[in-house]
Amino acid sequence: MELLRITPTVHQLPLPVGHVHLVRLPDGFAVVDTGFPGSAPAILAALARLGGRPQQLRQIVLTHSHLDHMGSAADLVAATGARVLAGALDAPVISAAAPEPEPVYTPAERALHQQVMAGFADADTPPLRHLTVDVELHDGDTLDGWGEPVHVLHVPGHTPGGIALHLPTGGGVLFPGDLIATAEHRAILGPINVDRAAAIASFRRLAALEPDTLCVPHGDPILRGAGPVLRAATPEQDWL
Repeated sequence: MELLRITPTVHQLPLPVGHVHLVRLPDGFAVVDTGFPGSAPAILAALARLGGRPQQLRQIVLTHSHLDHMGSAADLVAATGARVLAGALDAPVISAAAPEPEPVYTPAERALHQQVMAGFADADTPPLRHLTVDVELHDGDTLDGWGEPVHVLHVPGHTPGGIALHLPTGGGVLFPGDLIATAEHRAILGPINVDRAAAIASFRRLAALEPDTLCVPHGDPILRGAGPVLRAATPEQDWL
């Protein structure tokens, strides 16, 4: 799988479901999300292509608790010893101390979910391994060790404890988790939410940050000019 350079320090590893982002830190690397179970070898190979060794992976940041985002975190921890960071309200789901909250589907979202899960079954995806979250993140926290400010935003709606990361330096880079996807050069509301109204409110909060670069897990990244694209979005009308 080819790496896509998004900024001098951020690369995207495109995966069939749930892209992974690798971030170069001053003393190593971080990954934002880990793809579905079985993705760890591809992520470690991508790290090697960037000149990194497994022990240089310092942080695994999980934007939320879904299978295609936390799926390979346990395998990566075993291979690298990296710390795991995630939103405080999703941490019990990631560790299997609490069940995954059931989404409220629109008809279009239910059909999409069935399609995705059938794809997992056809691909013989390994079973999910849960793991402990080392650092529980809250709204207003900042991440250490990135060499620049990294703001954590609690953005509920897709899951109760979803988080986004905002790097405001140089126009701004936003990792929105699944709240924002892209399709046909548009920013759209990510589907399959536990609380659609909260997800739309969180989408609008992120759009107000006016980032220049948008690193979405589903769809193509917006490398420049993400602010106007987000302002033009109509999340209230998506997936109905």
